[in-house]
Amino acid sequence: MSYDLMVFDPTVAPKERKDFMKWYAQQTEWEEDHSYQDNEVSTEGLQAWFKDMIEYFPPMNGPLASEDDDNPKVTDHCVGKHVIYSAFSWSVAEEAYPKMRELSIKHSIGFFDASADNGEILFPSSAVELEVTKPWWKFW
Repeated sequence: MSYDLMVFDPTVAPKERKDFMKWYAQQTEWEEDHSYQDNEVSTEGLQAWFKDMIEYFPPMNGPLASEDDDNPKVTDHCVGKHVIYSAFSWSVAEEAYPKMRELSIKHSIGFFDASADNGEILFPSSAVELEVTKPWWKFW
């Protein structure tokens, strides 16, 4: 089992939780007609986020895959057209959550805590209202 977080294109994701969760379920069926290991299929914002994120949490698979199999930060990033779903080792959860959230704000994309019951859904317009330095475990 992994610690899962997702970033998304806020222009296509529903803003109401119930609708968002339906959309999320559709996105994670992985039915798009492309490889889910190539960040080039995503929007510009998601691609920019990915390039920053892999400096901290290198990809497990795909053209930019890390060769360091022993590094717990190596992460399974599944790249869709409108989402990037990242499955982390639980040992790096306390570092992954704030970094992923911080970079989503930097790149004006959405953020979703897929591992939490009733996890945080953050859209760029609401990001400025929240204190980014607050520890991740205090958000719910």
